[in-house]
Amino acid sequence: MILVELTSTPSQDLPMQEFRAHLRLGTGFGDETLQDEVLESYLRAALAATEARIGKMLFQRRVSWTLTRWATSQEQALPVAPVKALEAVVVTDRGGTDTSVDTAGYALLQDTHRPKICATGAALAAVPPGGSVTVTFDAGFGLAWTDIPPDLREAVFLLAGHYYENRHDTSGAGGLMPFGVMALLDTHRNIRIFGTRT
Repeated sequence: MILVELTSTPSQDLPMQEFRAHLRLGTGFGDETLQDEVLESYLRAALAATEARIGKMLFQRRVSWTLTRWATSQEQALPVAPVKALEAVVVTDRGGTDTSVDTAGYALLQDTHRPKICATGAALAAVPPGGSVTVTFDAGFGLAWTDIPPDLREAVFLLAGHYYENRHDTSGAGGLMPFGVMALLDTHRNIRIFGTRT
């Protein structure tokens, strides 16, 4: 299974001013943007670490997910949440020929942790032997920083601030996720039970 981000979050959508305020960096000196490149790198690192821990995308992006077979003929859990919309399903045969699946044949089942693509008829489109299916969808809480739940926003700032404050640490201890951040994230984690794939 391969998950690929087709779009990314533009720099102008990142909460740089809010992050500077969180760090209590000085303002009014005319050089407050000098550290923006460094601050953005830690902010993006914290966003990525947060998403990896909870299995959810914060800023909305378009992604494609390629797999070689469905979990069942009726439904397939998607790898991240929340999913806003299914954009396309394309079946690829062994020879590399793509066939778009009619949108009437599937639907999105919304779920906080495990959204699914479900068949609206007898079954999802068959994946040929040696072939694959690619699902393209939009995932994330929204395009704006304020669309992300407040506790997740706070966790990102705390983690990015932790990275920033420990940027010169060579012991490796600064790379650990602080307990306070984990406490904020744990309610959003997707817990898999009994190894289920759906």
